[in-house]
Amino acid sequence: MTRTSIAVLISGSGTNMAALLYASRAEDCPYEIVLVASNNPEAGGLQLAKAEGVATFCLPHRGMDRADHDAAMDAAIRSSGAQFLALAGYMRILTPAFVAGWQGRMVNIHPSLLPKYTGLHTHERALQAGDSHGGCTVHLVTAELDDGPVLGQTPVAVLPGDTAMSLAARVLIAEHQLYSRCLAALVSQGTSPEWLTGQVRERAMALPEAEESLSHGMPCFGIIKGKKFAWVSLDHHGDGKTALLVKISGPEEQAQLIEMDEARYYRPPYFGDGWIGVRLDLGDTDWDAVSDWLARSWRSVAPKKLTALMDAADGF
Repeated sequence: MTRTSIAVLISGSGTNMAALLYASRAEDCPYEIVLVASNNPEAGGLQLAKAEGVATFCLPHRGMDRADHDAAMDAAIRSSGAQFLALAGYMRILTPAFVAGWQGRMVNIHPSLLPKYTGLHTHERALQAGDSHGGCTVHLVTAELDDGPVLGQTPVAVLPGDTAMSLAARVLIAEHQLYSRCLAALVSQGTSPEWLTGQVRERAMALPEAEESLSHGMPCFGIIKGKKFAWVSLDHHGDGKTALLVKISGPEEQAQLIEMDEARYYRPPYFGDGWIGVRLDLGDTDWDAVSDWLARSWRSVAPKKLTALMDAADGF
């Protein structure tokens, strides 16, 4: 099994980093930690990572411009080969440019049931509000603080006599359980046939008068009472690939695409020179490009009345 490379950012003891690291030692874990980085040279998690044989990087932020510090951290993370980034007690507000560079591939764990209690002092605020439960949330990171799409949550009951410290201790146990599960699910979806098919379906069915059917054991998309413009190939004839099959101009374009990136593009058997296979299961799919492929293929089979309507809509 090929594992997804993860970098973890910490500022302190790194207990959530440790939980992610030890979870990664399971044979069926889909990720591995290739770097632990910090803005704090005294962070205890750095020593733990070194002891466990994980590469570390530290750059103190004091006296540095925030954007320059983020750029240097980003360079170190990318040099490690990391494909995803996990924040585990990293006590720095990241610049929008840094966040944008990891869009959809950076996660954080927060000690509350978001959207409740963004920011600090979450346990005190839960107790003051008389909540029955505190908890934790794993979410994708966006430019807005603690506001990204939620990947998972675990409620933790508030007990009589709880203090912020006692509640925090139980929430931390929940964090250690939740984070690795959510991270594993996130990195796996990029190669999951069901998830990849769903992404294609969402884009294909947004095109005018599109319909889905099953053909030769593959999900396919066409114009209602018209021609097909796309298939999703799912390990077709045991080739081990999940791919989008779309129409192109002909053999010359097909050859150019394959020569440009033979790992991503291929000539789909039984479809001929007017089609191209686009691998979706490489873990780095450009979904805007997939939308463009689908729209182009749709136009190649759509009747003029439909393309005229789309052209008119595009003009506004």
